[in-house]
Amino acid sequence: MKKVLLSVAALMIAGITFGQTKFGIVAGPNFSSATVKNAAGHKETGDLVVGLRAGVTADLPLADEFYIGTGLLYAGKGNKANDNLKTTLSYLQLPINFLFKPEVGAGWLNLGAGPYLAYGLGGKHKGTVGNVTAEWKAFDDESTIIGGKLKRFDAGVGIVAGYEMKAGLYLGINADLGLVNVYDNTDNDRSWRNTSFGVSVGYKF
Repeated sequence: MKKVLLSVAALMIAGITFGQTKFGIVAGPNFSSATVKNAAGHKETGDLVVGLRAGVTADLPLADEFYIGTGLLYAGKGNKANDNLKTTLSYLQLPINFLFKPEVGAGWLNLGAGPYLAYGLGGKHKGTVGNVTAEWKAFDDESTIIGGKLKRFDAGVGIVAGYEMKAGLYLGINADLGLVNVYDNTDNDRSWRNTSFGVSVGYKF
């Protein structure tokens, strides 16, 4: 992970040096769930949880119409297992997308895909039984009580598509597929993998 972060930093410095890097800001709703497998082998994808995806972006030029799209994003994710248990998670996310940006009409089409790295800033499980509601911090040892402690590190593959107008306005969609099992204790073959998709509005300058 350290090598990847250093490589991205080097690319950003190179982009700034050549003066062709496009920076931007982006924000929009993020719709997420998780595919969870329990100790008995039963796998289920939960209902959607709505969060926020927002942050700063940078398009680093590689060749004509080709870029590396990166940045630093806040990504709200989570899962709703049933009416009684809801998980909300907050991540700091680093995307590394390979972007194709051909000129189309009065702007540029943005099509990209690539890996992402994420670090859990905070999160909680909230459960209700009858009139009693309890909360457990998802990344802390207290969630071991319900077998729900999660690792802070996550990684996966992201896809982005959008349109960037010459005036700077950006409209896009995005999706993330988590490839890491973020359950802290996996001795019993349990797994938790985050998935999400969203829409966004931004400005590039």
